[in-house]
Amino acid sequence: MSEAYRVAVIGVGHLGRHHARILSSLDGVSLTGVVDVLPDRAAEVAASAGTTAFTESRQVLDRVDAVTVAVPTELHRDIALPFLERGISVMVEKPLARSLAEADELIAAARASGATLGVGHTERYNPAVTAVLPLVTTPRFIEVHRLGVFPERSLDIDVIFDLMIHDLDIILAMVRSDVASIEAVGVPVLTPRYDIANARLRFASGCIANVTASRISRERVRKIRFFQPDSYLSIDYAAQEVEGWRLVRRDGAKPSIQGGPIPVERDEPLRRELRDFVDASRARRSPLVDGGAGRRALELATQIAQKMESV
Repeated sequence: MSEAYRVAVIGVGHLGRHHARILSSLDGVSLTGVVDVLPDRAAEVAASAGTTAFTESRQVLDRVDAVTVAVPTELHRDIALPFLERGISVMVEKPLARSLAEADELIAAARASGATLGVGHTERYNPAVTAVLPLVTTPRFIEVHRLGVFPERSLDIDVIFDLMIHDLDIILAMVRSDVASIEAVGVPVLTPRYDIANARLRFASGCIANVTASRISRERVRKIRFFQPDSYLSIDYAAQEVEGWRLVRRDGAKPSIQGGPIPVERDEPLRRELRDFVDASRARRSPLVDGGAGRRALELATQIAQKMESV
């Protein structure tokens, strides 16, 4: 455990360069290299992170204990699989893969080799989510708005797999019940893929979640609200702020509403995610968001997309 854990970042575009920045500063981690098909970009990020640039993932196969993969979704399986088969731990940015069949390949490879497989559902590491998780006990209605401006990136996938999947992962972690029915609509406004989408999910527990995601809004909004008997909880993901209100009943007295802001110890979710991945990899344990969790979010996102296609 005293030796530095060797990690490389594969794909250093918008998100991968943040992986490199953080990993280069984590205690006990040696950023062995960064990989990108664009040599100039690889060299730029490598220079800023104090590491070596590579242009092909196979160049780091014999140099690392773990890798993070932040390439386009269609490449997740092909990039991650050789590492997992060698017993090298991998954290893949969400969505885990472009299909459930490819996700199952990655999960099976990790299980066979004993490698740790993590999935980059960063919101699960948001301190605001951590603060609310133990307070959500019997949710009956969940309202989500995740709105972003047009990104000119991640356009290889639609808004369901790009943005909405974050909240699907959170909802599945909070509700812990099977999905009973789905209503969904999506609109391809600026691209051939869905740029705005809404899904109404009914769970076997009776909970209903209304989830809206857009990448063509004029303002950025990332909020989720939980309504349950006698209480209400609200998370602003971006501000890392939480509010909670509850109905307090006293014998012989009129019920009162109490609550307000809930303390949150702010931190960078991606830093917490990468720290957990490294620690889990070294210990050969599952990270907070493992391959199974990533697959469940992907499955629900796929069902929502299929429901839109059938309308």
